[in-house]
Amino acid sequence: MAQKMTRDQWRKFLSEGTRTGKLSTVRADGGPHIAPVWFLMDGDELVFNTGKETVKGRNLARDNRVALCVDDERPPFSFVVVQGSAEISEDLADVRHWATRIAARYMGEDRAEEFGARNGVPGELVVRVRIDKAIAFADLAD
Repeated sequence: MAQKMTRDQWRKFLSEGTRTGKLSTVRADGGPHIAPVWFLMDGDELVFNTGKETVKGRNLARDNRVALCVDDERPPFSFVVVQGSAEISEDLADVRHWATRIAARYMGEDRAEEFGARNGVPGELVVRVRIDKAIAFADLAD
């Protein structure tokens, strides 16, 4: 039976493990663009890195509306979809800091600095998403 997650439940779900987010941005023609991202929660905001010249980077510079879906592909098939607005920064210290923290989640603490150095360079962005809406369900076993 699917049950709506509470705010605390969906925030915990977003922070567990190494699930990627499927980020949707708005193309210049109004169509959707979807790409996987590594991310972290920072308080009430979702944070990720991307290249300034990637499709999602260019889309965000033009239109800051986003949606992001994170799901568990194993039974019981829970998911969270958040919608919000993004703020981008090219501040190199901030980009490097978040690239390293995000890498620690997905690649482990032992490789965090390596990936932070690789991804925390000029031309990369740190993106903060203010979450305006969340739709979250967990299919809980009886």
